[in-house]
Amino acid sequence: MITKGLALAGGLCCALAASQFPEFSQQYKQRLSGAVDELAWVVERFDADAAALGLSRDAALTDLARGTAMARARSESMGQVLIRHERLSAHLEHLRTTNSISAALIGWQYLDPELAQKTWGDFEPAVPVTIAGAGFGLGGFLAGYTLIGMLLGGLGRMVRRRPEATPAE
Repeated sequence: MITKGLALAGGLCCALAASQFPEFSQQYKQRLSGAVDELAWVVERFDADAAALGLSRDAALTDLARGTAMARARSESMGQVLIRHERLSAHLEHLRTTNSISAALIGWQYLDPELAQKTWGDFEPAVPVTIAGAGFGLGGFLAGYTLIGMLLGGLGRMVRRRPEATPAE
């Protein structure tokens, strides 16, 4: 009876822990969306400035790179902004076009380390009331219940005293 109770408690703990995967993915996606929006604004301003001077984006970067030390540094940092914007935009598009279960499972391979760290720093656990949250919760419960039940059951068998054999007279 105690073994089943502990297995049930372990299953519930694992259910709560597993249900956090879709919740973290959702919070990460929101932060990613904000970053992409802000980078898009910077890129649009740069492109507008270049267009006002009759330059393409690449020509504007080249023009900056030929300037003063500050202009060269700005050219390099703007090039990095453009690359980051493209990468994060592609990641966001992937997360938006996949279902929430897939996003929680395979979205990890696309994580931006800086955004993931900031998301984790602000992460507030919640039990999502979505199909993905329920699926992860059920999977966590079953895994926890089974694992703890097996461990405690095996431990119980090892601890139980076996009756000593009486010598034959």
